[in-house]
Amino acid sequence: MVLPQLTTVTRTQGNNEALKTGAVTPRGFRFEFEEVPVLVQAFRRMVRGLEFDVSEMALTTYLVAKAHGARFTAVPVFLVRGFHHGAIHHDPASGIRTPKALEGRRVGVSRGYTVTTGVWARAVLQEEYGVDLDKVTWVLSGDEHVASYRPPANVVSMKPGGCLEDMVLAGELAAVIGPKPASPALAPLIPDAEEAGFTALRERSLYPVNHLIVIRDALLEEQPELGALVFDAFARAKQLYVDRLRDGAIDAPTATDRMYRRVLETTGADPLPYGAEPNRAVLEQLMRHAVDQRIIDRPVPLERLFAESTLGMVA
Repeated sequence: MVLPQLTTVTRTQGNNEALKTGAVTPRGFRFEFEEVPVLVQAFRRMVRGLEFDVSEMALTTYLVAKAHGARFTAVPVFLVRGFHHGAIHHDPASGIRTPKALEGRRVGVSRGYTVTTGVWARAVLQEEYGVDLDKVTWVLSGDEHVASYRPPANVVSMKPGGCLEDMVLAGELAAVIGPKPASPALAPLIPDAEEAGFTALRERSLYPVNHLIVIRDALLEEQPELGALVFDAFARAKQLYVDRLRDGAIDAPTATDRMYRRVLETTGADPLPYGAEPNRAVLEQLMRHAVDQRIIDRPVPLERLFAESTLGMVA
């Protein structure tokens, strides 16, 4: 029997590596992996052209895409989690010393306003440091994956050919939200950002989700159980990784491996829980922030976010 092949994009990482090596194989189908070096380009290709059968996707991109009629649906496989206190960088020589000082100023955002890291970082600024997000002008370096999305009035694009880091160093921006800057002159605005993230985990159970998996609706309509089959494959691969984390059996652990190991030691629980219900609180929190930041109009019930066959699944 020849099994169906599903074109799939997911960045190789500890919790899905076994699917790439073949140590774990799906039941009833096969993944045909396509490697996209810059993963966010795969998100855009999926949002705008449904180019894959199964795709990793940023959580907020998914929420916006669904709100604008995208024909794919998620399974509650949360491939990437992390803390975002360290995503806000500034020039220490600028005089900006505290997050509250960002009010009334311009702050850069890598790529689009709906980027999930940006949503979580702005939430940190608002909830932990009292920043009024409406008093900041957010300056984007790119456009949105969902072309029909329109940001609020205090979101603008930088001039063509510009560079957010250079604009911070020149004093045109007070800070920038995004990946670690190339310039050594920029530093995290929140001191001891890693410790701040783990403090939020201990005190507020804040453990942000960034990425999940989506499947084309046409396939789910033809085979409603496909969502559960995809969930099962990713869950079995993840379990192998978590077992290795617990056993300290990862050679040359990455920063991400070390972070998940510390989460495990801090909470005593699986650092990568899959399933809608175990993640209800963090998903509802993210949707509340997305509404507050005028990214989506209203929260979406979890039953509408995930493939029906996966709603009772936990791993």
